[in-house]
Amino acid sequence: MSAASSSDSAQSVAAPAEPCADPAAADPFEPAQRLTDVVTRLRRALRSSIRTDYPWESLPMAQVELLQTLAAAPLRVGELAARQRLAPNTVSGLVSKLLEAGFVDRQADPGDRRTARIALTPAGHQQLEDWQRAHERRIATALATLTPVDHAAVMAALPGLEHLATALAGPKEA
Repeated sequence: MSAASSSDSAQSVAAPAEPCADPAAADPFEPAQRLTDVVTRLRRALRSSIRTDYPWESLPMAQVELLQTLAAAPLRVGELAARQRLAPNTVSGLVSKLLEAGFVDRQADPGDRRTARIALTPAGHQQLEDWQRAHERRIATALATLTPVDHAAVMAALPGLEHLATALAGPKEA
């Protein structure tokens, strides 16, 4: 992406919506459509840039999200599936890949010997920390290219975006 197109898209994201002369004529879903588009483009840009800037990073996002969830505490596969809103067999497949990579292990569940909890290994903690630092460096570099006004707008939007994420997550993650 060229500097000009990057600057243009940053300005279009940070620019406030122009007031509509006839609010009844405005599309009530337009703000949600814009936000969906921006979030999708941000996620795509982050996924693509992490692979370009840090070719060692090969974990699919679904596996990274499981590692992030397990960083808080070991969980059973069913609990992981519920938190990630995925089918248990999908989570089992992801866990198998993480087991093979040495990023998680199975521990006896003290409350139920018939089940196991999945926990991060030291290698899993390190992988997650490396992934997080790589993303932080990438985002910090991109933020540094913004104008002071756009940078301030992004920072000012964070509390509202955090509240939106909580509202979208619903009661299970709130």
